[in-house]
Amino acid sequence: MENLPNCPECNSEYTYEDGRLLVCPECAHEWSLVAEAENAEAEQLVKDANGTLLKDGDAVTVIKDLKVKGSSSTLKIGTKVKSIRLVEGDHNIDCKIDGFGAMKLKSEFVKKV
Repeated sequence: MENLPNCPECNSEYTYEDGRLLVCPECAHEWSLVAEAENAEAEQLVKDANGTLLKDGDAVTVIKDLKVKGSSSTLKIGTKVKSIRLVEGDHNIDCKIDGFGAMKLKSEFVKKV
């Protein structure tokens, strides 16, 4: 027997699959596992090098010299980045840096100001 989640409405353990939906026989609630997975991804938390939660619009500081791919210059430690945007992917911070332009950074190489 598969290990299906309990009903989110009444917490019944007797849920079953009906095509792409899950159904609770006790309260007749229907829901999709795909929707639950999308909600979990939407709640993805992005933390800086110190474990501080980041959000859109925060200002951060670079904590390590970073080589800029495709350029001979480096992004120096202590560079302040304003108004970050959080995106999905390996490089989860999208920003503009004075003197460098648009860039994507990994959250593990910055700390919140």
